[in-house]
Amino acid sequence: MPIPVMQGSPVEIDDTTVAGLRVYYPLFSRIDLVCGKMPAKRDTSVIFCAEAAFTHELLDEFSHSNIDGDHVSGGKRYTGADCLDNSGAFAWFSDTTWEFVHGEYGELLDSVAEAGGMGFGQAIIIYNGETIRPLWRDGEHQYRALCEKDGSLCIVDSRSEVEYDDFVAMLEKLAPRHALYLDMGAGWNHSWWRDGKGQVIEIHPKADKSRYCTNWITFYR
Repeated sequence: MPIPVMQGSPVEIDDTTVAGLRVYYPLFSRIDLVCGKMPAKRDTSVIFCAEAAFTHELLDEFSHSNIDGDHVSGGKRYTGADCLDNSGAFAWFSDTTWEFVHGEYGELLDSVAEAGGMGFGQAIIIYNGETIRPLWRDGEHQYRALCEKDGSLCIVDSRSEVEYDDFVAMLEKLAPRHALYLDMGAGWNHSWWRDGKGQVIEIHPKADKSRYCTNWITFYR
């Protein structure tokens, strides 16, 4: 069933373009990687947030070193845990520009930190329109990716549990220029967006393991 989107909503939703996918387009003015504590729902400047980089271990206390891969939050670069699955990255440069990379991304993080932006490493799925093979994982789950589609940023979710290769096939049908994996799974899939009335809509409910989450890509109105 399609989600109704009110006129003036800060997040536009398309769940009709490709069967099995739901696409969220935040109409944002800035992006950050919020670390340590999930953005508060009472902060009305936040219009969308979701887990971004992997969390290395289930720890009761937050540490930037427990986020998989080096990352930039609030214009400051931090050293994260080593992660072999991080085959690419995303960065936003604190103006109107962003960049996806495939491969080593240390220089990208240096540049985005200097610009006062944000960035993080993850598994690249599609880069410059080409699917990165072999596929890095398998299994039936609900999956999510941060994408660039027709010059806009969007978050793409599978509407149900699917095999990973089926999710990738659906992304190929959507045909984004770039697609970068976003962390999912019970707890890590807890995410939300804000509608035109300012109400928060949860995409996945909070779970016990949500307390171990470490970082969120956050879009601001």
